[in-house]
Amino acid sequence: MDELPSQGPAGEPGLPLDRRAELSEFLRTRRARLKPEDVGLPDFGRHRRVPGLRREELAQLAGVSVAYYTRLEQGNGRNVSAEVLDAIARALRLSDAEHAHLTHLAKPKQHKKKQTARPQQVRVALRQLIDTFDSVPAYVVGRRSDILVWNRMAAAVFGDWSELPPQERNWARMVFLKPEYRELFVEWDQKASDIVSLLRMDAGCHPDDPRLSALVGELSVKSEEFRRLWATHDVKEKSHGVKRLHHPLVGELSLHFESFRLVDDEEQSLVTYHAEPGSASAEALRLLASWGTDATRAGATSPQ
Repeated sequence: MDELPSQGPAGEPGLPLDRRAELSEFLRTRRARLKPEDVGLPDFGRHRRVPGLRREELAQLAGVSVAYYTRLEQGNGRNVSAEVLDAIARALRLSDAEHAHLTHLAKPKQHKKKQTARPQQVRVALRQLIDTFDSVPAYVVGRRSDILVWNRMAAAVFGDWSELPPQERNWARMVFLKPEYRELFVEWDQKASDIVSLLRMDAGCHPDDPRLSALVGELSVKSEEFRRLWATHDVKEKSHGVKRLHHPLVGELSLHFESFRLVDDEEQSLVTYHAEPGSASAEALRLLASWGTDATRAGATSPQ
């Protein structure tokens, strides 16, 4: 098993994200994606000057005054009630993840700076458990998409992260800044979108995290794709699904993933991958398991 050193990811601290601006843009983009006919309102198309619903239409659907909703969309979520947020979430047809994100932005919890800045630690027993997964790639991911610990099979499939500097053991940095990961993920666009959505949710929960701000700033400067996806303000959570990979040694892999959020630390998730029994992908995983560290070393000279 490998793990991130106790020191958190490197990167110069950045300015806190502007929570008011985040709230404003999130509501505006959610409103813009709805058409009047989507919510049973008449459409006077030629006379509409804005995409999606007007503020007054959204306020009507949520049962609040236009002035009240306007203040909220301008980023003033102070004293807004949970009931009003629920009504607005229903009017905007938000998903559960989007509803939670709206709540975090409008009614942020107070986090101590020490809690945000402290290194992320993984329980010893959990690290030991991951090591027992001889044929299952597994890792623990924390805030900011940091990869905290991983097992031998994860290294065989995704590359030996122990060879990376600590600050680069981060899904967002790898996906957007390392060309080999663009080759690894067959559906790279989907992986990139998923990563940005998770970072958006993280930003809603921890807008004052300087390392998160630094990460967003770095990726915004270095990746046009990141800038475009970040501007959409999309948020979603995926606890399971299928990832298609192109491995440099065994070729195409189709792996089912499961993500388990830890009960005692909701900022950490255990992620595992497995193949359909009897499939070509299952045989490929078996080969990678038998090669062990040799597979990792061989893959280090090729896209991982």
